[in-house]
Amino acid sequence: MALLPALLLLLLPLAALAAALATVLLGLPSYDIPPGVNQPAKLRLVLAVLLGTAALGRILEKTGLCSQITFGRYVRQGRKLGLDPKLFIQDLQFNKVPVRVYQPKATSDGRRRGIIFFHGGGWVFGSLDTYEKVCRYISRESESVVVSVQYRLAPEHKYPAAYEDCLHATIHFMKNIEHYGVDPANVIVCGDSAGGNLAAAVSQTLAGRSDLPRLRAQILIYPGLQALDFNLPSYHQNRGVPLLFRERAAFFALQYLNGDALHMQEVLEGSHIPPDMRLKYRKWVSPDNIPEKFKVRGVKPLRPTDFIAEVYETVKRFCEPNLCPLLAEDAIVHQLPESFILTCEYDVLRDDGLLYKKRLEDNGVRVTWYHLEDGFHGIISLYDYCGFSFPSGKRGLDSVVNFLKSL
Repeated sequence: MALLPALLLLLLPLAALAAALATVLLGLPSYDIPPGVNQPAKLRLVLAVLLGTAALGRILEKTGLCSQITFGRYVRQGRKLGLDPKLFIQDLQFNKVPVRVYQPKATSDGRRRGIIFFHGGGWVFGSLDTYEKVCRYISRESESVVVSVQYRLAPEHKYPAAYEDCLHATIHFMKNIEHYGVDPANVIVCGDSAGGNLAAAVSQTLAGRSDLPRLRAQILIYPGLQALDFNLPSYHQNRGVPLLFRERAAFFALQYLNGDALHMQEVLEGSHIPPDMRLKYRKWVSPDNIPEKFKVRGVKPLRPTDFIAEVYETVKRFCEPNLCPLLAEDAIVHQLPESFILTCEYDVLRDDGLLYKKRLEDNGVRVTWYHLEDGFHGIISLYDYCGFSFPSGKRGLDSVVNFLKSL
């Protein structure tokens, strides 16, 4: 790993060339930049870096220098920032889970709201440093205490490690809330992508707890909420749109569950779910529950696939709500707090968010929904990131802040 900084300086300028060859030579997914996406030229540049990093990671793995995942984490880790004139920032441990706490320096008339933030990255990537600018912005602009959680990552730590870390950190914060000047009646869980999945799972777990204050709200930013059906309209419409390809969505879910990506093709085709179980969950996971306006770009007819019992045995925990919160029973969903859901039009996970929005509303939960018509997956994580910020991502981040201020 000591060689990585020098290697990165030498190799990253070749990312664009590597990206051009990556799809053909290394079998990386084909890609698509829709004309309606925010700043398509800049997204092509981001894609070149993304594919180039993946290609270089595979080369480094083949040479034995480091794994592709290790290289990807290094590139994404972000740099250390200096002091913030408006925030107190400290690294702590909540029940042995590393966290970073952001507290506004300005005096407050009363106790502040508290936000527990779970970062994205497919349960495989992401860190406190990666989301430093996002968390600082949320804390400053909403005048809230923010706790960013560094949960254990897959594939080294499989499900339910990340979920358990987020749950334990949240409970610790809620039980020691007086130390941070936070109103116990105004605690919110928040996360993007895989972090949105974790926020939804934690929120469901805490919904029936009588020994803790009730969560004030949950904020789910383009969350991944199910792994039963990778053939919903958004998965095909946006299958090649960065930053998350359809194949990678299944790859990350399998890495989190099992620590490997075996049977990825069967999972993508839908052979991993028994017919009776698919029928049971159809009331919640179905294109029929997606508003028609989201199907105008075309819906690929499903090709019947044969159920493979051996594959199901390896992935049957996909049916657990702590892993796939969209599958929680109504008795749990109707107890959930007020919710904010952000979706992006050009995102394979768009329909996960739309389906959960419907489930929440059907169960009487108040939902604020913000849809980025020109957004793509991961756009908020690029806020103020090496010149790769997108105006649409800033609008999405501000919509989160505005929701927080309304609580």
